[in-house]
Amino acid sequence: MEWRKSYLDLVLVPMGFSFSIMYHLWLWHKVKTKPMTTIIGVNASARRVWVSAIMTDNDKKNILAVQTLRNVIMGSTLMATTSILLCSGLAAIISSTYSVKKPLNDTVYGAHGEFMVALKYVTLLLIFLFAFLCHSLSIRFINQVTMLINVPQDDLFMVTPEYVYELLEKGFILNTVGNRLFYSALPLLLWIFGPVLVFFCSITMVPILYNLDVFYGCEKIGVKGFTPA
Repeated sequence: MEWRKSYLDLVLVPMGFSFSIMYHLWLWHKVKTKPMTTIIGVNASARRVWVSAIMTDNDKKNILAVQTLRNVIMGSTLMATTSILLCSGLAAIISSTYSVKKPLNDTVYGAHGEFMVALKYVTLLLIFLFAFLCHSLSIRFINQVTMLINVPQDDLFMVTPEYVYELLEKGFILNTVGNRLFYSALPLLLWIFGPVLVFFCSITMVPILYNLDVFYGCEKIGVKGFTPA
């Protein structure tokens, strides 16, 4: 029966993604409460200092600011382009009648029905679409920063280092969210070959992301009480 074939998908796939969701909820809590113990918090603090230093001595550092932001935009552009290309490929697969929509063979564990196969591809398509949206919005905010960071400082003007930093931070947050969505597509790609690989891939990604996100030198940082926007 089809529901018996779907049993592994209904159990292992949600369990695997629950590990990733719980990890990111824990990371969000750490960023809000103890930002200097995470790479995200340390980088956000460094960007605040960088924006202030650039705008204070803008005559000497304006070219450096534009070059740095250009490199960030290039990275977001690459990810956005990759996401939309994958969306186009998945849309072509979903709308086609080729055998590529089917599993490689009948030994793949989990459901093999047309509905389940279509669900896998549609879920992947939505993930890449949201990743593209996040990277596109990130480029929008950082493009604004490239203009505003070189504005001459005036006590009566509304463009302050704090305002520019807020825009820059929104761009980096959207960039981070887009990257995490892109990473989450890896277990979904393996879902095509069965739910068991999704479960093990999701569990494996948690310690990898933990080592990339946690900062072990927080006791050496003299900045206290900083909370990134």
